[in-house]
Amino acid sequence: MKMIASFRNWLTGACLAAAALTLLSAPAAAAGLTLGSKNFTEQHLLSELTAQYLRGKGYQVAQKQDLATVILRNAMEHGQIDLAWDYTGTGLIIHHGIQQKMSNEEAYATVKRLDEPKGLIWLNPAALNNTYALAMKRSRAEAEGVRTLSDLARAVSRSNSGDKRWQLGFDMEFAGRPDGLKPLQQLYGMELARPQIRQMDSGLVYNAIRDGFVDAGLVYTTDGRIKGFELLVLQDDLNFFPAYAATPVVSKAALDRNPGLADDLNRLAALLDNDTMSTMNAEVDIQHRPVREVAAEFLRSRGLAKEGA
Repeated sequence: MKMIASFRNWLTGACLAAAALTLLSAPAAAAGLTLGSKNFTEQHLLSELTAQYLRGKGYQVAQKQDLATVILRNAMEHGQIDLAWDYTGTGLIIHHGIQQKMSNEEAYATVKRLDEPKGLIWLNPAALNNTYALAMKRSRAEAEGVRTLSDLARAVSRSNSGDKRWQLGFDMEFAGRPDGLKPLQQLYGMELARPQIRQMDSGLVYNAIRDGFVDAGLVYTTDGRIKGFELLVLQDDLNFFPAYAATPVVSKAALDRNPGLADDLNRLAALLDNDTMSTMNAEVDIQHRPVREVAAEFLRSRGLAKEGA
C-alpha cells in the first residue's frame, strides 16, 4: 500500500509538473489578454464574466481554465497569464506563507504591497469574501436569536446545561488541524464534547444543516447551497477566519499595454458581492445551468452586455 501511495504521489506531482511546463512554455496570446482561472464553479463564473465583459469592450481574451493554484500563480509570475481572480487569504497564506491574523483591509494591503515588486497588481477587491464560516438553517437561527458566532457559543453553552446538546458539523480537515476547530473554540469560548462534533465530507455539511442532522456547520460563504437551502451565515464577530476577498490581479505589463483595463476591471469588481455570487453559484450547481449562460444573464442585467449577446 505504501508503494502504491508513493507511486500515486509521484504520478500526481509529475502530472502537475508537466502541466506547469506545458503552460509556461506556451507562447502568450499574440494579441490581447490571457485570462487564467482555477478549477471550481466560482472561478469558472468569474472567468466567464470577465471574458464576456472584456470582449464586449473590444479586448481579445483567451481563457486558460481549471489550473491548480500554484500553477496559475507560476504562470502569472512568468508572464504566461495576464490576469486572474485571486483571493487575499490565498495570497497571504499560499503565495507568501503569512499566517498572521489580519483584517480584510490589512490582508488586501499586504498582498498588494508584496506582489507589486513581482509585477502583479491587485486592483480593487470585490465585496466578495469566499472564506470559511459557520451557518445554520435560517428559520432555526432566527428562532434562537443567533446571528453571530458569539451568539452561537452562548446558545451551545445554554443547551449543554439542558437535555439536548447541540450538534455541529465540520469537515475532517478543519476539525483536526491546529488552526481549525480548537482555536475557534478557544476564541469564542465554545464548549463542545466529542459527541457534539460531527465530522463529514465538506459537501455533506450543507445537507446535514438543512435536514436537521446538525444544528450548525462549517461552510464556504459563497457556496450556492447557502441560498438554495435557506441557510444563514453567522457573523464572525471576533474575526477568526481569514479574509478571502476576490480581487482581479493583473500583470503590470498588461496594464501598461491596455491603459483602460484597470478601470474596466474595477467596474466589474464593484458589482460582485457574496449574495450575487452565491446566487450565480446556485444556478450552476443546483439548477445545472451553463456557466456561459449565467454569466451572460448577469452582465445583461447590469447593463454590461447587449441583449442577445
